[in-house]
Amino acid sequence: MRRMPRGFGRAIVGIGISIVALYLVVRSVDVAAAWETVKSADPQWVALLVAFVSVDILLRALRWKVLLAPVARVPYATTLASLLVGYLANNILPARLGEIVRSVDLGERTGLSRSTILGTIVVERVVDTVVVVAIASIAILVLSVRGIVASAVLVGLAVSALLVVAIALGIAAHRLPGAERVSAYLNRWPRVRLVLVRLRDGLAIAKSGRTMGAAVALSIASWSCTVLAFAAAAQAVGIQPTMGQAALLAAGTNLATAIPAAPGYVGTFELAAVTIGASVGIAKEDALAFAILVHVTTLLLTSVGGAIAFALGQRSRSKRVSESVDDNGRTTDPAAAAVPPPAADEVVARTKGA
Repeated sequence: MRRMPRGFGRAIVGIGISIVALYLVVRSVDVAAAWETVKSADPQWVALLVAFVSVDILLRALRWKVLLAPVARVPYATTLASLLVGYLANNILPARLGEIVRSVDLGERTGLSRSTILGTIVVERVVDTVVVVAIASIAILVLSVRGIVASAVLVGLAVSALLVVAIALGIAAHRLPGAERVSAYLNRWPRVRLVLVRLRDGLAIAKSGRTMGAAVALSIASWSCTVLAFAAAAQAVGIQPTMGQAALLAAGTNLATAIPAAPGYVGTFELAAVTIGASVGIAKEDALAFAILVHVTTLLLTSVGGAIAFALGQRSRSKRVSESVDDNGRTTDPAAAAVPPPAADEVVARTKGA
């Protein structure tokens, strides 16, 4: 009997959740009216929406570069390319596998440990979650929102606190009671141990106050662009939301993407927008209309950008490989990556010190 591919079950669950979400949207919203509203959207406001989403992506790439700085100096263009490749993967793969894809992509582009890169991504996601939950919390207080939306934000606060604690434990794992026993046990699998050590190296960037301060500042800036993107999309369909309403919609819909769903977060994003819009007095058809504008714009920009970045990356790798092979087929430049792999004695030393 053939085994199902890894992640197949999660993919099925995600698709099922998206189908249920779409059903709830269709049942409660006049989709035809919402679509007519989308088709009549003001092109000038749509152009502003595209601009805000674009700046948002650029700021997120800069934030990742800042988080990577304690590990290695990675060019901004490289972090932007890998980020876009990861976003493209999130658009076509389930379970947020894009985060793994971008760690692999950046590792191939730079030679950095993929585990260490993944550690920086974990820190990035926690910073992102903390900032967006803070924005949502302030918004529900300002707007005096109650019910399921407020409850969801409170859950987000609890999850954020757990994530911060998890990172702290990951950084200090080698100092916790029983760490020596676990370390001795892991000696049976040196590669697994090395992966964990390098993952901890990535998580360790959270100890740098300067790095984390810059990351938080850039997160606030990028989320401000997201809020303005929602405001522009609403204006495009004739709605004039307050900044509080736009902030809650931006934060809430993006928190909803943490729920397992089909690729591209189809369904959960729209259901969150309709639910939150109704809680702040926005008609469901209008909320769905500008949610579609934001969602489609984001998917198009990240998909097109990711496809271009992936194609250019593959072309660059092929050229680099062909240039580093001599007439006898031997590699003349094994250190084509930005950072060479650690020497064997360094690996052993770091493993013993873990």
